Amino acid sequence: MAKAINTSGKRKSAIARATVKSGVGKVRINRKPLELMDPELARLKIIEPLALADKSLVNKVDIDVIVSGGGIMGQADACRTAIARGLVEYLRVNKPRGSDFKALESAYRQRDRSLLVNDPRRKMPKRPMGRGARKKRQKSYR
Repeated sequence: MAKAINTSGKRKSAIARATVKSGVGKVRINRKPLELMDPELARLKIIEPLALADKSLVNKVDIDVIVSGGGIMGQADACRTAIARGLVEYLRVNKPRGSDFKALESAYRQRDRSLLVNDPRRKMPKRPMGRGARKKRQKSYR
């Protein structure tokens, strides 16, 4: 029996937790099938790590992702990071015949480093004398 893998991904204030286990190729985001996710751009972003991986691997695993916080695109980026990390870890731990986790990891790194590494950028805090992190109130000297 193959071991289930738990991974996470972060982007801005969105956090995604993915569980990769042996199955028939189902991908669910917050208990909904990936095919029903809107908008389409977010769905395409989430599909990216699955498209880069070998089809034989993707059809052997079920992926369940629970994502919370942030906006739609931040959640999509967090999901894709969690899924990519989960697939690499699943290959590393379970070692299915005819698959190499190093090849998949290097393919992800070549395509986009943020597939495997969380994005560290965060919102700057609001400062005094302004409406946000950078904007200041105008001064009048007369």
